[in-house]
Amino acid sequence: MGTLDMPFQILLVEDNPGDVELIQRALRNSTYHNYLSVVGDGEEAMAFLHREAAYSESPRPDVILLDLNLPKKDGREVLVEVKADEGLQDIPVVVLTTSRTQQDILAAYGARANSYVSKPADAKVYDST
Repeated sequence: MGTLDMPFQILLVEDNPGDVELIQRALRNSTYHNYLSVVGDGEEAMAFLHREAAYSESPRPDVILLDLNLPKKDGREVLVEVKADEGLQDIPVVVLTTSRTQQDILAAYGARANSYVSKPADAKVYDST
């Protein structure tokens, strides 16, 4: 996990191309060797995690970065499904979202999110150079 031999596998579930680009840029500067897979909606996330169809060869993520507001299947639903699945529930899920509402924060932790991070409004925060 995150060594020179084995990259740290990250699954980013994010529908906003701008946010994807910012996260990619931030991870490029990481001290850990990482491999980022990106899917754009909740249905794709579950297909990736279950290695279905086009994702039959997908790597098992070491961590999931999950937006809450997604098309097709909401991130809240994805979180609940991941944490209810015996084969997936041990994967840490970091909710990465613009929402700062107490209700969303409590609901995410109640659904067993491992962390809750509000996306910064300023893109410069992602860039550590």
